Amino acid sequence: MSNAPAETGPLPPATKLTRGDLIAGLSVALVLIPQSLAYAELAGLPAYFGLYAAALPPIAAAFFASSRYLQTGPGAVTALLTFGALSAFAAPFSQEWVELAALLALVVGVTRIMLGLVRGGVIAYFMSQPVLVGFTAAAAILIVSSQLPTAVGVTAEGDKILSRLWWTLTHVDEWEIAAIALSLITVILVAGGRRLHRLFPGVLVAVAIGLLFSVATDYAGLQVGEVDLSLPQSPFGLDWSDGWSLIVPGAVIALVGFAEPASIARIYAAQDRERWSPNRELVSQGVANLASGLSGGFPVGGSFSRTSINHLAGGQTRWSGAISGAAVLAFLPIAGVMSNLPRAVLAAIVVAAVARLIGLRRLVRFWQQSRAQALVAWFTFGATLALSPRIDIAVVLGIGLGITVHLWREVRVPVGSAYADGVLTIKPQGVVFFGSSPDVEAAMLNLLADYPYATRVVFDLAAVGRIDLTGALALKALVEDTRSAGLDAQIASIPPHARRVMTAVWDGDAPRGHP
Repeated sequence: MSNAPAETGPLPPATKLTRGDLIAGLSVALVLIPQSLAYAELAGLPAYFGLYAAALPPIAAAFFASSRYLQTGPGAVTALLTFGALSAFAAPFSQEWVELAALLALVVGVTRIMLGLVRGGVIAYFMSQPVLVGFTAAAAILIVSSQLPTAVGVTAEGDKILSRLWWTLTHVDEWEIAAIALSLITVILVAGGRRLHRLFPGVLVAVAIGLLFSVATDYAGLQVGEVDLSLPQSPFGLDWSDGWSLIVPGAVIALVGFAEPASIARIYAAQDRERWSPNRELVSQGVANLASGLSGGFPVGGSFSRTSINHLAGGQTRWSGAISGAAVLAFLPIAGVMSNLPRAVLAAIVVAAVARLIGLRRLVRFWQQSRAQALVAWFTFGATLALSPRIDIAVVLGIGLGITVHLWREVRVPVGSAYADGVLTIKPQGVVFFGSSPDVEAAMLNLLADYPYATRVVFDLAAVGRIDLTGALALKALVEDTRSAGLDAQIASIPPHARRVMTAVWDGDAPRGHP
């Protein structure tokens, strides 16, 4: 008999570097370089530090990645989380901030690697949709708000993102026409270019126009400025005592920042009918963050837009990500050409990338689908805006409320009933566990009291989703009490998943009528 795999089975992913990987990797790099500059500023670092976060991390991730399309590097939401996490410890763009950003990347890296090694990939599904949608929408608003001052060519006053936005909106007379024009052109090229063709290099064209304009007109507005091409400081010279303060925000970034790459990887794995391991992807993203921290960068993650470019440009293996990183690494010696780039172009690149994430319609739809989950989504949304820049705390609060709502719903188990010819059928519905057992027991006792002429009681478990030991013991006590009252009590329709615990509870002293 032949051992060849069936023709209809899943195709094994390619592992050797292909011509498509070279083309796709270079295509991604052309977008990654200007994006990394923009996201570094969003994270509170000098723009050129984005190149450090875009060079080695994709190369390191390629050796461990599970998805063959996922592109790793700086991202908007991760950059904003980095800004929020560090805002309590240092001033943006300071040397201490730069060092803490590298240390934070190491904390995120270690956290993800540990979770991957203990098979903690389940965290990819841990953040509920209401929390994720509420946070993402608010984060997108904050990101756009943070970039608006730079996009219109002003240096806003204020200690918070929304206060600087208000200052900008109330000082329209200080807006710079050239910066506004460059921002509008960039947004049109990046957002509108996608409609012309999904591979249209809108970001690259916008950067080229910005540089040409700056040089030709001797532009005096906000620019990237001097690009220090020296190697970053060794992370072994950092104050590692600060690492303890970064554990909680680092864990939040490790969790939230993994939600997007996990979603991307699952989508493409399903399309190609390939297996995907969240545990292995956690390790790859962890190693990428270690590489970023060791090279002086900041926390990184997967990018939906760059992953899409990689896929559309013909990437076949995970080595396309390594090609992207190598291209950025090769660009470093000549990165000084970016010094004249107007920062308005970088701000507009960020705005064009994240504006689509302001999904208020989804938040509104939650009210029609589930009021309880809508509460979680809108609470997370409001907390993210109110607690800015400490949006990591808002994520923790949102997750906490989501768990609370879930437990509240779990302990409220509806109990139905039917009565005919002296037979009372009691039908609990849901999960009967230690948290809901008292409520279920009280509801059943009330039903027994409501039908005093019943001579037989049937406890129908067909609609029970799960039952734990405490729930089984409570049910056993109720059956025994019913029989002690002179009624015929039986248990019917025990689900297969509950037979083991139910049998264990009755073993050795099974009363007459044991199911």
